[in-house]
Amino acid sequence: MVCTMAFLRALLRTARLVRHGPPPPAGRPADDAVLLDAPDTRLSPALVAAALGDHEPAAELLAATRDAADWENRDRYLGRLVAFARGRDGWLVDWLAAAPRDPDALLVKAELSVRRAWESPARAERLREVGPMITAAAEADPRDPVPWRLALDHARGTHATHTAFESLWEQAVRRSTHHYGCHVAALRYLSAAWYGSHRECFDFAERAAEDALPGSLVQALPVRAAFALLLDSQAAGRTTSVLEERIDAAADLAIRLSAAYRPGDPWPAEVRNVLAYVLLDRGRWAEALDQFHLIGPCATSFPWASVSEDPLGLFLDARDGARLRAASPAPLRDRADHSRPRGHYA
Repeated sequence: MVCTMAFLRALLRTARLVRHGPPPPAGRPADDAVLLDAPDTRLSPALVAAALGDHEPAAELLAATRDAADWENRDRYLGRLVAFARGRDGWLVDWLAAAPRDPDALLVKAELSVRRAWESPARAERLREVGPMITAAAEADPRDPVPWRLALDHARGTHATHTAFESLWEQAVRRSTHHYGCHVAALRYLSAAWYGSHRECFDFAERAAEDALPGSLVQALPVRAAFALLLDSQAAGRTTSVLEERIDAAADLAIRLSAAYRPGDPWPAEVRNVLAYVLLDRGRWAEALDQFHLIGPCATSFPWASVSEDPLGLFLDARDGARLRAASPAPLRDRADHSRPRGHYA
């Protein structure tokens, strides 16, 4: 979706000023050093091998996460492998041929099928067709919560009732009480764009964050709820005055969570990117700039791809805009001007 709202147009204008101004500060990654969704050192060899048609490193990586019950990284690596398979799936076809009952291969197959079904004009019908694949992945290793996260996404797309969704949610949290991906799936279901409301979304996110373990990314759920609200408010032409305190409280909580991780860490990178966006929208320039410093070279597609067809370019422009505005002695934007983009699927 092309981003045209006043807020980000202002950032683009500011970025142009930056490019004609003083050089960037020492320690900030140069534009060409910033990578979108860069893989970590464990994932990178699996992606390189898959590009060469070899599925073994991907199989070993996912098997290691399953053996260690490392469900958070398992879900994250699955998403990246499936994103690659959407364009080049020969390695997955070979993997399934060699090991048709492999729990990891079945999980990749199910996730890939769900993502392709989401892109179809007949989404609900196509999703119903892939339901058995999710069941097969879940039965292949009953301990694994990741197939249940996939089932939650599937339920949203097939218009599952609240009762049916709650049943799946119970199965998911029984396997991993604080699994981030499952919580994000539930947050999406409860969003105003789907089957809930912004208040329901915030209520769920805030309760989950309160119950989360120290350092858990579940503490970032409220800032994701805030981001969804900001997007929807722009689409509907509404203001967010009623929930502004909750938005700022969500940002404050995410700032504390971000501080628990080292700069440039790829694990909280998406949370930091979302947080930077929300802080920019709230006119909290210096705090947004702090998050860009912590993000370092780890730009993520979400949230920037939700509002622009050039997510990396928008990230760089937003970073430059935050730097100039944080350094300006006079306000460069009226905080009451909350123009925002349309909703998203994320």
